[in-house]
Amino acid sequence: MKIILGICGSIAAYKAAHLTRLWVKKGAEVQVLMTGSAASFIAPLTLSTLSKRPVFSDVSSETGWNNHVELGLWADAIVIAPASANTLAKLANGLCDNILSAVYLSARCPVFVAPAMDVDMWHHPATQDNIRSLERRGVRVIPVGHGELASGLVGEGRMAEPEDIVGFVEKSLSGEDSKAGTGQLKGKKALVTAGPTFEPLDPVRFIGNHSSGKMGIALAEELASAGAEVTLVLGPTDFRPKNPAIRVLPVMSAQQMYEACAGVFPATDIAVLAAAVADYRPRVFSETKIKKKEGEMSLELEKTVDIAATLGKGKRSDQVFVGFALETNDELNNARLKLEKKNFDFIVLNSLQDPGAGFGHDTNKIAILHRDGTRTDYPLKSKHEVAKDIIGEIVRLANPNAV
Repeated sequence: MKIILGICGSIAAYKAAHLTRLWVKKGAEVQVLMTGSAASFIAPLTLSTLSKRPVFSDVSSETGWNNHVELGLWADAIVIAPASANTLAKLANGLCDNILSAVYLSARCPVFVAPAMDVDMWHHPATQDNIRSLERRGVRVIPVGHGELASGLVGEGRMAEPEDIVGFVEKSLSGEDSKAGTGQLKGKKALVTAGPTFEPLDPVRFIGNHSSGKMGIALAEELASAGAEVTLVLGPTDFRPKNPAIRVLPVMSAQQMYEACAGVFPATDIAVLAAAVADYRPRVFSETKIKKKEGEMSLELEKTVDIAATLGKGKRSDQVFVGFALETNDELNNARLKLEKKNFDFIVLNSLQDPGAGFGHDTNKIAILHRDGTRTDYPLKSKHEVAKDIIGEIVRLANPNAV
């Protein structure tokens, strides 16, 4: 295997040495490309020694012309790790001012990026727009890390570990990321929403909720395992699906989530709306940070778009449409009202009154409410096991003539 490893200016660049070593140990040929600022974080000599090849940092150097077209054709895969916010922006917009972006534009092989940046840069709408743009062009975005830092804070935007990057790329190139042809949902297209939405108040603050997105991600994974072609519209969360075949559309606000869903829903066979979408947003967004003043502060809110109800109005009879109801009181009545109002085929009810259910847990306890008035209750299980139960019901509805 021939790998081009692109390294950008990021503190995570030191991990590129370990990444190079892992691929060389697996017998791969590794050609390292570095942006101008990457050398500030790791010495080119280190990477040249490990890869046993010269490191290129410019199209033209003292040693001669480094043919970016030939490099793009030579590689079996291009992996940019770490991928800085600056380089992601260049790739997404076709800018070409260094050897890495030139090779990217000349490449005919799969391209992978492993983002690495601070949390604010990662969540900025411009960065997320660039991620979505690259994904639409077939670039595989390797999920960012989310482990705890020494300070105890969660490190959103951290580059994935080298072992995870190698595994992600190998699985994708081997075809193991897609089980098409083996599952009960082969040939079906599925849409899943997951995570919270953040409704900005000013450049610093937002209205949000505690959803981790784990339940929706588990559903996307199980749908993909069953053979479906899955698009996951994912709100701001640390977590990402492990299956690289799942197309992830990162969003921030309820409006962005609606627009992403509206673009996908008409062509889907299955839609599972598991995201915790904000019902209200600030009526006015302040371009500058709102300063603390004496006395109380009043905040005027307006309704966000009701994604489920809007999509439900356009639901076809051959589509399977599934919703979630997370309730704290009068659970059954509230869930049944939502089932009818939003035109779901069935709704998944879970209650914050049940220990181990709801936000922040790796487990969940659900009941599935059907349109005919029947109810199926399940015990407390891991979210992946819960996802299997839900997908089993989807399979039954999606294949009504199956024996």
